[in-house]
Amino acid sequence: MAPTPKHYAQIYDRLQAPISKVYDCGKKCAPFNNGEPVCCTTGHAIPIVEHSEYKLLQSRTDMWKPFKPKDKAERAEVADLKGSDCRAVECNGARHCERDNRSMACRTFPFFPYFTPDGTLFGLATYWTFEGQCWVISNITIVEKPFIDEMMEAHEMLFAADSDWRGTYKRQSATMRSVYSKKDTRFPVIGRDGKYYWVLPRSGGTMIRAKKAELLQLRKGFPNF
Repeated sequence: MAPTPKHYAQIYDRLQAPISKVYDCGKKCAPFNNGEPVCCTTGHAIPIVEHSEYKLLQSRTDMWKPFKPKDKAERAEVADLKGSDCRAVECNGARHCERDNRSMACRTFPFFPYFTPDGTLFGLATYWTFEGQCWVISNITIVEKPFIDEMMEAHEMLFAADSDWRGTYKRQSATMRSVYSKKDTRFPVIGRDGKYYWVLPRSGGTMIRAKKAELLQLRKGFPNF
């Protein structure tokens, strides 16, 4: 069963907490991305939503419209969605954002639910392809517990409505482990307990607690604290 617009409305109601109440990550990120947060420009990240989510957004606002590809790579990305339950969309830009009408992708970026190899929903990982562009990925210690809790609960609501999404994120988690194992590099995840962990490369997904001093080293890509 696919999520309905009603399901997404309930998820939106649950996904309200900011990543941090202290830091505005958009303002931190924008100077490194031509004045716009990386997650708010389709030149960096094209929002993908289910058709049912788009139907909900259309009923609430005129902020969203179908994404129009501008080059070969974007046309290929849109073509890949043909016949699927999802579509590419774009908004009116960060300066015209309506926070109550952000998509689920906007509310959760740059995080996705991380699953351990045994299929346990453990916490949150980041979309690694945005390293060096997204300020939050380099400053992961700013993430606050209300955001973590809401991310977990919202995704559990999504999985209850459509178990295929659980499989999608299990594969995403496995891909991340494979990518970092090939680089022989550990990567951080945030547990649903609010604590930070390293996933070790070439270890079958073994995790150890991360020290704050180690995590602060990630800031070197975005030093503007």
